[in-house]
Amino acid sequence: MILDKITEKIEEIDKMIELKIAKMCGCVKREKIPEIQTFENMEIALDSAKTLAKKMNETFCKKHNFQVVENNSNLLIQVELNK
Repeated sequence: MILDKITEKIEEIDKMIELKIAKMCGCVKREKIPEIQTFENMEIALDSAKTLAKKMNETFCKKHNFQVVENNSNLLIQVELNK
């Protein structure tokens, strides 16, 4: 019974979608944005990731460009130097 509940919880955690920021630049650190965030499903994760990347591109110092990419069943905010 207890083992079943633990197993269910582990399976639930395994299904969580992870959003990771590829590089913690100074702006990300100053804003105290966590490097890894978890979400219950891909729809919520993708919406949050796009919103965050947009905010980062619009309000940060413009040294980097941030874009969302799928990484297996998780999401990554890629960080590239602006040209």
